[in-house]
Parts: sequence; structure tokens; C-alpha cells
Amino acid sequence: MKTYLGIDVGSVSTKLALVDERNSVLHSLYLRTEGDPISAIQKGLKRLKGEISENVEIAAVGTTGSARYLAGVIVGADLIKNEISAHAKGTGFFIPDVRTVIEIGGQDSKIIILENGVVVDFAMNLICAAGTGSFLDAQAFRLGIPVEKFGSIALKSQQPTIIGSRCTVFCESDMIHKQQIGHSKEDIIAGLCQGLARNFLANVAKGKKILPPIVFLGGVSENLGMRRAFEDVLSQGIVVPKYNTVLGALGVALLAKENISGPSKFRGWEVSDQDIKCTSFQCKGCPNMCEVIEARIEGKVVSRWNDRCGKYSSLTPQ
Repeated sequence: MKTYLGIDVGSVSTKLALVDERNSVLHSLYLRTEGDPISAIQKGLKRLKGEISENVEIAAVGTTGSARYLAGVIVGADLIKNEISAHAKGTGFFIPDVRTVIEIGGQDSKIIILENGVVVDFAMNLICAAGTGSFLDAQAFRLGIPVEKFGSIALKSQQPTIIGSRCTVFCESDMIHKQQIGHSKEDIIAGLCQGLARNFLANVAKGKKILPPIVFLGGVSENLGMRRAFEDVLSQGIVVPKYNTVLGALGVALLAKENISGPSKFRGWEVSDQDIKCTSFQCKGCPNMCEVIEARIEGKVVSRWNDRCGKYSSLTPQ
């Protein structure tokens, strides 16, 4: 059975998805990157291999996410795509008439505007991680509450507290002040969620025309408090589809299926047990002083990239 593998490696989470020739989702995985994307990819492949039958053939592999090039080198990707294209494809497959995609992950957030299934505009947070999953993790730790319970507690609030949320440091100071004057935890958490929603719309989505259907994706979309906060701030409903946390991986799997023909470059499931090392060195051949990244599998150089002129990347397979 021919199948198509998508891998989305982010700073906080790594997602894998497997689809068949009929675009049915066979398996999907969501696991923590834990600061080691190579290990996370290997763990994901090992888990996925244990869940599929022996007659499954990987016909094409696509990678996306902030570590998409590294993931592509490790697994032998046939297609490497940015997160905008992958999330747009995955969302459009399940919700064909989608107009707006809000995606908030571990350390980045983005908005994608579509017309007739085509991306016409997008924006990402490129400087600050305030309002992302790691930001919520930090505030949950500060309040002594498991982040998994954040959303359900926020829904209990009757009067959300107004909290500044443009900066982690100022947010914590404001939260401490509100605690000291007697605001309840549920009101503070609900206020934080609403502040994050307003911050997203004022910064990442600034100047964008947000039209329904509005789809909410990413790890933060699992937070019930954030779902309600966006609905309150936007004054309209939002859609959280099935596979909301892995749609980037599903999207790039579908793109690989549509765009790749011929034998796959997939290195095989055994890559999950191989010794993989990634280092870098600085090229001093010109004033650009590029930091060249080098990947080795079982001691053998399999790829070099990040050099502007191609001096090194052109000499090794990609």
C-alpha cells in the first residue's frame, strides 16, 4: 500500500502524519521536541513504524516547520515546504471554504488569508514569542497550574481581569499585581487568554481582513480558554477542525503526494536507530562568512547547506 509521510518539526513539538492514496489519514503523532529535533524525529519514526503494517510503502516524504531542512536531510525528504503552504494545504483539505487561518504554536504564531483555496496574504511573529504556547506554559508555571487545565479554568470566569500581554515580563508583573489586590485565578487566566487574543489581532493580524470561516490551529488551539477568547474578541465563531495540532504535517504529506513522482528519497525506517550528528563551521572564502551546516549519518557526510554561493551544498546530496 502506497502511503505519504509528512513531518512538521517545530521548536516545541514534532508532528508526523501518514496518508494513503485516497487521502485518508492512517496515523498521526504529536510529541515534544524537547530541544532535540533529531531525537524527536527518530522517536516519531520509531513509534509510527510500530503502528503500521509491514506492507506499507512510503511513496513520498514531505517536511515542514522551523527545522524542515534538518528533518528533510535526516529522513530523505522528497519535498521541503514552508509552514504557510503546509498549513494552508492541510486546512483547505478539511475545510475547503476556509478564508482565515490562525495558527499558534510553541514559539511562533501566524495568520493566513485565503481566497478560493489560494493564499493571498500571511504574517508571522518574527521577533517575540509573547502569546505563543511557550508563553502560556510560563504563565501556567507562574500560577502553579498545569497548562492542560488552563482552558477549563478560564471558562469558569465571570469577569476576566484586564492583563497586559504584549511582553512576558510586563505580563508577569501585571499578574502579580492583580493577584495581590484579590483577583481570582480563573479571572486572571481568562483575562490572560483575552489579552493574548487581542495581542495577536493587534500585531500578527494587523491590517488583515479577517473573514469567516475562521480556523484555529496549533497546540494553543487545544486551550478552551483561548478558543473562547478569540470568539469574544472577534465577535464570531471559530472552527477547530479534527487534527488541529498536526495539520502542518498532514498538509505537507498531501503536497508530497500531489507533487512527487518516481522513486522516493526516503532513507527508510532504520534511520530511527542510526547515529546522526549535525554540526556547523564558518566558511572564510568570502566576506559573507557563511555558517555552513553539516549533517552526518553513521559518520558519513550526507548534506551541507546554508552557504549562499553553493560552494559546499553543491558538492553533497540534498
